[in-house]
Amino acid sequence: MQLDLNLLIALDALLEEGSVTAAASRLHVSVPAMSRTLGRIRRATGDQILVRTGRTMTPTPRALALRASVHDLVQQAHRLLSPHTEVDPASLTRTFILKWHDALAAAAGPALQRSTRAEAPGTRLRFLAEASSDIQDPRRGDIDLEAGSSKPSTPEIRHEIVGHDRLILALRPEHPLAQGEMTLADYAAAEHVTVSRRGRLWDPIDDELKARGLRRQVVAAAPTHATALRFISHDDLLVAVPESVSRPDLDALGLHTRPLPLDMPGIPICLAWHQRYDNDPAHAWLREHARTALRRACGASASVPGAENLPPHAEPAPAAS
Repeated sequence: MQLDLNLLIALDALLEEGSVTAAASRLHVSVPAMSRTLGRIRRATGDQILVRTGRTMTPTPRALALRASVHDLVQQAHRLLSPHTEVDPASLTRTFILKWHDALAAAAGPALQRSTRAEAPGTRLRFLAEASSDIQDPRRGDIDLEAGSSKPSTPEIRHEIVGHDRLILALRPEHPLAQGEMTLADYAAAEHVTVSRRGRLWDPIDDELKARGLRRQVVAAAPTHATALRFISHDDLLVAVPESVSRPDLDALGLHTRPLPLDMPGIPICLAWHQRYDNDPAHAWLREHARTALRRACGASASVPGAENLPPHAEPAPAAS
């Protein structure tokens, strides 16, 4: 059987876009042509690949199983057949998938969107919410860039620390603890909100308090920092949030901040990607824009001296705050 590698490119676009129309636009072909290509893919695979459910199209189980391999093959083909190692952003047409912590997406995402679109108007950014059970996995090539506070645990995932943040206490100005002295016992006795996408009612602060023989009153868990700040803007509650990346929400809601009455470790801002993208010029271009946006969001300088000489998995020294 003669293989048509163009079907792989079309299949990759169809599975990423989940739409014949969007895939046609991405590949600059007509919708009827893409529909015919989908028919050829169905005949070649013996599977429907995409089935209509109402106004949308849903991938079949076979399509979901193929998606990672297809994406990897297409990326390898692009790298293999690319005649140069430089990227021309003005002519770049690509959709990048990013899974960032919600606070980082809110604080740095708009700046990243502006800077990438200014240089490469043909690119698009898809920010995915963090989920309690991960469907997308950077090890399969589903994610172009991850950003959060956790370092990857597998060797094939590259990472670098692009900045640091610190936890502070947020509360409404009318809260009894907004002014005056606040002891650790005062802090523990107040009512608190935790931030956990899994709804956990404890976090490392509780471990630190337990070591000191104290226990705080956690009355609610919010899935994001933005949601938690909404909670405390209406009631006498406390929440610990990262200072720099939460600043826009803190200011918009008119909230008060105080130092935590106990020492907590700094929060690393970690950028991660699969090693298969190390030599991808377009991905390297995206990483540079992401570094700049994240460093600015966490109050660091736009560049860390000497970082460009480090291997991809190395950690640059923290920028001065």
